[in-house]
Amino acid sequence: MLDATQNSSLPARPGVGYKAQHYSDIMENPGPLGWLEIHAENYMGDGGRPIAQLRHLSERFPISVHGVGLSIGGEGDLDADHLDRLKHLVSWLNPASFSEHLAWSTHDSHFFNDLLPLPYTPQTLARVAAHINQVQDTVGRQMLLENPSSYLAFAESTMSETDFLRELTQQTGCGLLLDVNNVFVSATNLKTSPQAYIDDFPLEAVGEVHLGGHDEDADETGAPLLIDSHGKAVVDPVWALLDYTLARSGPKPLLIEWDTDVPAWSILAEEIARADRALALVTS
Repeated sequence: MLDATQNSSLPARPGVGYKAQHYSDIMENPGPLGWLEIHAENYMGDGGRPIAQLRHLSERFPISVHGVGLSIGGEGDLDADHLDRLKHLVSWLNPASFSEHLAWSTHDSHFFNDLLPLPYTPQTLARVAAHINQVQDTVGRQMLLENPSSYLAFAESTMSETDFLRELTQQTGCGLLLDVNNVFVSATNLKTSPQAYIDDFPLEAVGEVHLGGHDEDADETGAPLLIDSHGKAVVDPVWALLDYTLARSGPKPLLIEWDTDVPAWSILAEEIARADRALALVTS
């Protein structure tokens, strides 16, 4: 088990999910941007323009590597080839932070293009902890685990999500990635309090905070149903929940995620500036 006191070396400044179309804007006019996130699976090849750009960016900005394909919560073994490619990326890039999702996306030989939820039971806890330990031992560094967006609750769960995450940090030494939009989405869908979730979250283990947009829909009863999409601007209630969170956690590395319908850099720059103002409220 890794030492739980290991912390991300990302600065407590705004970051953004890197997209290649923004390379020139980021290099020429980053504004208050302090760091970048990449998706691991996009950079597991050898050479080419994406790797060359990433090398240039890493000379100027701390990089966070965010994985989406390990299936940490899956019932089967982790994909050894995928883990080897991840190890290679982390070895040469030497990122400031590495994270994955509390979810599963594989079953036997099948891969699902979704991050699927887990029941919170002792059996699931043991399996996820074993996978986290395997990943951390392989890449030789602490992993941050992201809270999911939820659309249903499992009747067989015997632990709350926050207790489940807390226990994982204690058993494995992993850190946590707190996605505030996911908290808002889950609380709306499950009709719970997002503030109560934050109050119970192990904020001392948080190495990154994420913000993103979501889509609005309705369920069969007409009740609001939110879908985590990363395809829109962050809405005001999520910004308010961020303020609530930072007032309790203090400043943290804060990422703007926008992965679909990616806008012009000027739009992302506005989101980055707003994140910078939110951080200023707890650092002044």
